[in-house]
Amino acid sequence: MTVSRLSAPKISDAAAFGRVVVLMGGLSSEREISLMTGEAVLAALRQRGVNAQPLDVGEDVVTDLKQGNYDRAWVALHGRGGEDGMIQGVLEYLAIPYTGSGILGSALSMDKLRSKRLFTAAGLGTPSYRQIGGEADFATTLEDLGLPLITKPAGSGSSLGLSKVERAEDLAAAYLDAARLDDSVFAEAWISGPEYSASILDDVALPLIHIETPNTFYDYEAKYFTDTTRYHCPSGLSDADELKFGQVALQAFKLVAAEGWGRVDFIVDDSSKALVLEVNTVPGMTSHSLVPMAAREMGVDFDELVWRILETSLTAKRNSLHSSSTADGGQ
Repeated sequence: MTVSRLSAPKISDAAAFGRVVVLMGGLSSEREISLMTGEAVLAALRQRGVNAQPLDVGEDVVTDLKQGNYDRAWVALHGRGGEDGMIQGVLEYLAIPYTGSGILGSALSMDKLRSKRLFTAAGLGTPSYRQIGGEADFATTLEDLGLPLITKPAGSGSSLGLSKVERAEDLAAAYLDAARLDDSVFAEAWISGPEYSASILDDVALPLIHIETPNTFYDYEAKYFTDTTRYHCPSGLSDADELKFGQVALQAFKLVAAEGWGRVDFIVDDSSKALVLEVNTVPGMTSHSLVPMAAREMGVDFDELVWRILETSLTAKRNSLHSSSTADGGQ
């Protein structure tokens, strides 16, 4: 049985959401940012009258969810365990509706290497790349991509484990930095063009944001803590380019089966082509975050944005273990 993508129902009464658990924290390297996101989301939901309760996700999450008598979940978990399909699988097993992407979309989006393979197969632009399995791949990687390049762990977020490599002798250390976070590592050609982010909410691309940072690249510090990063929204693009790049972002989002809400990051090269970097299915919702910034540009404040994301938990967009077994006659 296949469930088609539907727009999220619009809810006016907070009581219709029932008892909502805000899942935050977790055990990943992005725990700190997840707690910041979760606390902000929790405050916004309560401000709008939603019966929202926090849950710092640990090893006993299944027991905690069973005992909590929750009607739905607002997933504010970043990184492993939160964006890779793991918590989504737990929630589906427990028949608790949740915000954002399902198991498949979460898993594909979290794996940047497989995402890039999909982008390439579909004809979407993405920087040239090569998987690195160890020292034996260094020479070929340098030959194929040239310098500078950037190394990335395939399954990590928030720009953790990324290194710009400008000298061949530095590739080994950069590879090891990435490999500490993930067994799967790849190198990507360095693109020096302007970077943009497209926030997605219920199949709509919000106003694009042009990101400028004095750091080597838009890293963990630049994303969450520094005040020197500059965000331009409106982006400064022409109306035609804003529309064109927004459509590319939506195509990338749907290609990896992402749903509900998220963010697509891309760089524009010298030929004015958008090169997709990654899809984020649970972007940050902090004071420095991009989705709230884009929403404000179209007149949606933070509390309203959090509410609209919660509405995505009501969308019949995935097969749960329970519904599919019934539909298939238990076979």
